[in-house]
Amino acid sequence: MFLMGENRMGEEKRAEEILLQIKAPLLSWYRENGRELPFRIGRNPYRIWISEIMLQQTRIEAVKPYFERFMAELPDIISLAQVSEERLMKLWEGLGYYSRARNLKKAADILAEQYGGRMPADYEALKKLPGIGPYTAGAIASIAFSIPVPAVDGNVLRVLTRLLRDDRDIMKMSTRRSVELLLRDTMSKEYPGEYNEAVMEIGETVCLPLGTPLCGACPLAGFCLAHEAGKEEDFPVRAARKERRREERTVFLLKYRDKLVLDKRREEGLLAGLYELPGIEGHLTEEESRAYLQKRFEVAAGEDLCLNRLKESKHIFSHVEWHMIGYSAILPEAAKEPPILAGKEELEEAYPLPNAFRAYMKEWNEGI
Repeated sequence: MFLMGENRMGEEKRAEEILLQIKAPLLSWYRENGRELPFRIGRNPYRIWISEIMLQQTRIEAVKPYFERFMAELPDIISLAQVSEERLMKLWEGLGYYSRARNLKKAADILAEQYGGRMPADYEALKKLPGIGPYTAGAIASIAFSIPVPAVDGNVLRVLTRLLRDDRDIMKMSTRRSVELLLRDTMSKEYPGEYNEAVMEIGETVCLPLGTPLCGACPLAGFCLAHEAGKEEDFPVRAARKERRREERTVFLLKYRDKLVLDKRREEGLLAGLYELPGIEGHLTEEESRAYLQKRFEVAAGEDLCLNRLKESKHIFSHVEWHMIGYSAILPEAAKEPPILAGKEELEEAYPLPNAFRAYMKEWNEGI
């Protein structure tokens, strides 16, 4: 519970008092220290929406070039609704969590059809769009339309749990909902967008998730109960995550007639519908790999199929780890022609490849 005490009503009242007291210093600090980010230019709801979706699970500095490229090609909702899925995936390539991009297009289709290509200035309507939850809806509604609703993400939860010494598990939806309700009652009604951005900014630049928070630079230090007790690093409280499942894979970097051989994944499950390097579950020996390729591409036993072992690579998804070994090879002219072949231009423009294969694509780009 808030403040780690026994009297719930007293805890909530104290929490409300603290949150009411921080409004003025919080906004003052943000106006002096808030970073100039491309997402904040013009308070454009479309730009805010795209940036917030990109920023999920991704650092701001990593997002910036993707955001600029995306905006240059898809500057508004109508252009997003009209783009092909493959081109959208190519623009998203490298950001991961590709379902986010698919939901962007689904939502754009709805916005084009039902709202004339505009974002609705309505928190509840925003939450009904694919891929938009309470946090993203709150960010768009408050920043773009000055609607006084909270936007509670991991940064906000970290700041609030330290500020109030709230020892509840932040992984529970009940904790998030409680924080949202508390902020609704206490946040700035006059400047809700700046208020939400200010709390997020403190979480990103001052009240840091790893290591010691920069309490000496925090405008809320004088109100912070965790800081007062010297317990900043005890918060937030988070239940231990389940261990990720480990999957072993063998990946093939194959050249056929000077082009790269690709496969397309199924339309459901992990990396649904994306392109990938050919591969198979398990770690195959060189002999097993050669036999697999000979059978798949109908390479005659007498044909030369020289395999070169590549370095091992690991890629971490949210619930799965891929532990990969790789082989490169040149398929002989007489082999069965692979259904998907990509030259340099196709790789740059048409075929989105997940980051999982980055280490092997580096080998390709260096001229294997």
